[in-house]
Amino acid sequence: MKLELRGHDERYTVEQSMLNLFPGELPVYGTVTRGEPCWAVVELSEADGRATVTVELSREGVTARRTWSETLSGTDYQREGVRRRGIGRCFYEAAVAVTGARPPWGMLSGVRPDKLVTAALLSGRSEADAVRMLQDVYAVTPERAALALETGRIAARTALQLEKRDIAVYVGIPFCPTRCAYCSFVSQSVEKSFGLVEPYIEALKRELREGGALARRLGLRVRAFYMGGGTPTTLSPEQLSGVLDAFETAFDTSHCVERTVEAGRPDTITPGKMSVLRAHGVDRVSVNPQSMDDRVLRAIGRRHAAADVARAMELSGGFRHVNMDIIAGLPADTPDGFADTLRRCLAFAPDNLTVHTLALKKGSRVLTEGLSVPDADAVREMLDFAAPTLRKADYAPYYLYRQKYMSGSFENIGWCRPGAECLYNIVIMSELCTIFSFGAGGSTKLVDRDTNRIQRIFHPKYPEEYISRTADFAAVAAFYENRGIST
Repeated sequence: MKLELRGHDERYTVEQSMLNLFPGELPVYGTVTRGEPCWAVVELSEADGRATVTVELSREGVTARRTWSETLSGTDYQREGVRRRGIGRCFYEAAVAVTGARPPWGMLSGVRPDKLVTAALLSGRSEADAVRMLQDVYAVTPERAALALETGRIAARTALQLEKRDIAVYVGIPFCPTRCAYCSFVSQSVEKSFGLVEPYIEALKRELREGGALARRLGLRVRAFYMGGGTPTTLSPEQLSGVLDAFETAFDTSHCVERTVEAGRPDTITPGKMSVLRAHGVDRVSVNPQSMDDRVLRAIGRRHAAADVARAMELSGGFRHVNMDIIAGLPADTPDGFADTLRRCLAFAPDNLTVHTLALKKGSRVLTEGLSVPDADAVREMLDFAAPTLRKADYAPYYLYRQKYMSGSFENIGWCRPGAECLYNIVIMSELCTIFSFGAGGSTKLVDRDTNRIQRIFHPKYPEEYISRTADFAAVAAFYENRGIST
């Protein structure tokens, strides 16, 4: 899509709106010529304390023009938010007029649509006000607004239980047995990089020792621990135990209420590894079949078969909480196949079940090899089956998030039975406290809830870079010193 910006340079806001409303389109900036097939002119002007946005948008011969205006007030940060919201709303209304399509999340293009609800509830607004805001201001459908209220309510309740020094710790293991067709994460196949695993583990343990020492000096309270990837259970039992030992020794874990490890791929789960996790107090594991259809598993590059899931779930007995992940929209899948996957997973009675929507990520084999995937209507049918089926089985949504390039512009939802919520999932998705991250490909997220500002510290993406670097925690120390917490 040809984009011409006048009076501003809010490229991110415009591009996110474009990706949300015109999946697959790429932005091209320049002066618009009216005869071009797909274009938009986005203009922002200000006078007498008011911001006015005008968007003229054309696609395949159909053109629409929309205008929006609002008074600017508050801090510079708040005024900037008003401008961006106006640009997004105007672009959305013009696009809807041209296409006739209304995305389920309306003009919202961000990863965490329920954060608006959480913020509203914490500020004292009523639940009815929060829902009206989503529908009237952001054009969210009633169904998605009700969903955001459910998860936003849980996040608001959790926020009230957290203190200024509370953190969560994330440890990343960027290795997998094979690379799935839908994956774009920076992860290494153990087959191709076996020699990196041991030096990576040593670098990770060193970083945990140094980060844990800082956390102790600052008096930070670890409330939740999460080991993800990649596939953590790609490691040997001895390597898993070494990483968990390093965490337990480095950090004060007396306030840690949960320890989660993504066991993940059924073909990496063994009795020895699960025994190690239990011995270290891990109380929550995830077994991720993604599909229970062997044809779909072959299409996405998984080595395990559906029958292996039963063995993995049997080995997961004894953990307090077990999660299963499935994905709607996988290559070679159908609505009937997805429904069968969900039913078979429910038969294992996990107390958490996460329903992801396929995200068409750059760099994934789905895109690079042009694999056939279900269309948006088929994905909608899958999700429309999942929600009532899970509710009937006594599951409720407790967190949600979105990704770029999601099929049908839907969402990922974590479902659980009463009392089985994962604290880490809530705090990271709703950005309620600092996430102290260790390992390649992750990022430490420093959360200041007093100002609603978030500072991110990105780690090296690749294991080779991570192994050779020297960890620097100066930015973490400075963040807490600025908040009156120092060593």
